[in-house]
Amino acid sequence: MAVGGRDDRAVTRGRGAASNPQGRFESRSREAFDDGYDRPDDEIGTPPLKTTLHVERARTIIARNESPDIPFTQSINPYRGCEHGCIYCYARPSHAYLNLSPGLDFETQLFYKPNAAALLEAELRKPGYRCSVISLGANTDPYQPIERELGITRSLLEVMARFRQPVGIVTKAAALIERDIDLLQDLARDDLVNVALSITTLRPELKRTLEPRAASGAARLRTLRRLADAGIPTMVMFSPVIPFVNDAELEAVLGAARDAGARRASYIMMRLPYEVKDLFREWLELHFPQRAAHVMSLVRQMRGGRDNDPQFGQRMTGEGEYAAVIAQRFRLAAKRFGLIERDGFGTPLRCDAFRVPPQAGDQLSLTL
Repeated sequence: MAVGGRDDRAVTRGRGAASNPQGRFESRSREAFDDGYDRPDDEIGTPPLKTTLHVERARTIIARNESPDIPFTQSINPYRGCEHGCIYCYARPSHAYLNLSPGLDFETQLFYKPNAAALLEAELRKPGYRCSVISLGANTDPYQPIERELGITRSLLEVMARFRQPVGIVTKAAALIERDIDLLQDLARDDLVNVALSITTLRPELKRTLEPRAASGAARLRTLRRLADAGIPTMVMFSPVIPFVNDAELEAVLGAARDAGARRASYIMMRLPYEVKDLFREWLELHFPQRAAHVMSLVRQMRGGRDNDPQFGQRMTGEGEYAAVIAQRFRLAAKRFGLIERDGFGTPLRCDAFRVPPQAGDQLSLTL
């Protein structure tokens, strides 16, 4: 049965991906087949999938990179996989390294690092550590729903506050990050934190399929206001820009974010690495079948004729006429709303406040 032009039987309620394709490195293959049992004609959709949590005992916690178009060299990901279920998420292919699917497995088979805070403290205490900004949740959202029970992100922020370690946070969450306003205010007093709220759409009906378990655009705007009122530097990221899906909202999102207290803004064009391109095509055919071909035509136009271009310097902004139009619209909107254009965390963060707090057993100083 089709509703509104899409086949609801293929939609898994509350999830972004419509399927669970085999990962690149899986040692076994699987294939669906008809077992001969018919479903009732009025059965629409598939049963909700449960989220399964797995413990990951990490040996290190700070990941480092030398990418020239990423504004940080250090990052921490408390979780692998993300329950938000954003269909466009560039992190989906990372689940293939766990012998799992970048599709529904990425949204339902989640890994958490219970020893993350202890590992961070140990790394910050190393004599050779040199302070630089840490990006919290560069791959998957540090404030996804399971953070409510596990509290790993908060435990990391507690360590950073004691060490005066600068941190940049990017999230699509709302109420959960408000829980940590006390820690964020403490860090903000020394210019040690910036929070970027990623707002992809203000339309609830689009959000429900595009990023089904993320906070609504309205909720994210309320969080921007509460963070700004608490004195925490905030910025808005219109990310990702998806041709002919959410691109018309660019100005509306920037204007609403400015009214909510944001003073800086950035944007990123949609990236479709590895398996993401097939998952996104499947999503388009389910939810926007009449415009799917046009959307992918514009994607290829800004990616040099391919679905994805991983080249440094272009992967975030794209190329060609369409990408140029988006860049111009962003510049004009940012100027109109008095927003500072940023491609990093927003407010410059300090590293000179970093300190290693004493711990039990440390030798006392003889200096009076």
